[in-house]
Amino acid sequence: MLDLWPHADLFAVCDMLPENERGFLRGREVRTSFIQNLPFARRHFRKYLGLMPLAVEQFDLSGYDLVLSSNHAVAKGVITGPGQLHVSYVHSPMRYAWDLQHQYLRQAGLERGPMSLYTRWLLHRLRLWDRASAAGVDSIVANSAYIADRIAKTWRRNATVIHPPVDVDHFALSESREDHYLIAARMVPYKRVELVAEAFRAMPERRLVICGDGPGLAQVRAAAAGAPNIELRGRVPQTELIALTRSARAFVYAAEEDFGIGMVEAQACGTPLIAFGRGGARDIVRPGTGLLFGEQSAESIAAAVRRFETLAPAMDPRSCRANAMRFSVSAFRARFRSHVEGLMEERKAAAA
Repeated sequence: MLDLWPHADLFAVCDMLPENERGFLRGREVRTSFIQNLPFARRHFRKYLGLMPLAVEQFDLSGYDLVLSSNHAVAKGVITGPGQLHVSYVHSPMRYAWDLQHQYLRQAGLERGPMSLYTRWLLHRLRLWDRASAAGVDSIVANSAYIADRIAKTWRRNATVIHPPVDVDHFALSESREDHYLIAARMVPYKRVELVAEAFRAMPERRLVICGDGPGLAQVRAAAAGAPNIELRGRVPQTELIALTRSARAFVYAAEEDFGIGMVEAQACGTPLIAFGRGGARDIVRPGTGLLFGEQSAESIAAAVRRFETLAPAMDPRSCRANAMRFSVSAFRARFRSHVEGLMEERKAAAA
């Protein structure tokens, strides 16, 4: 968005980015909310979630004709007037406040007690605000059909699907394959990496390489224990990860993702996908580029791997690469600019 509108002013609830991650801002000033200056905000800003709706509502955006928000929590809640166009690019409605509330409370150890009661009250208030603030957005853009469905369910709004930009040019095509399957993901519960390990432990004749780290690494290690065909490499340099992806027989993914940029990166390398058939994977996988499995279980993954091996000769790396190009940076820029400028032209015509 900043590249499309290089003279735009930038607002954020808070700005804690370290210097080595600020390159994409190209020196722009970031105007932050009062949360930036609250006690302990630098390390614990997420604990101020209950104040974030109030914080974004304090931004004075009355001097702008066009307002773009990139929303995963509260950004769409900025206040705009009838003479302004507000387009919100939505990565997901707040999962922890909607359908994943109970899972969030379990993982946070907040199923009982005073803090549980407070958190449930807070999430209830967030749900009310979340739906009410969605009504103030003129056009909602979702990053996948899956997120468009979630938006329709939670906010009762229609959304235009424009897939996020993926740096496919950074991942070169390879037409040669080795014998390993690959999964690369952060080790957190919803990624379900342990299920992939369990599936391959039951298939000792097939080799699996697992890359990534995180709080769930111990669970993944336990799932892979005693399986010489499974190699855990932990977090690896980007160059090594790309090399592993380019040579893999297939990229295996068991998570229900909002979109799934890692899957597109694998396709850009010419690598087929074996992915769980819910979420963004349904937007990504096309015939001849991979296959989907129906359940998040080791048995379903193992069955998909066996099915893949019968179909693999028909999966051309060049078809995978061509599929990935649908999600390139240039494709996103063209679609998003066209969407926004089309809305602006409609407004001008209506006002004439």
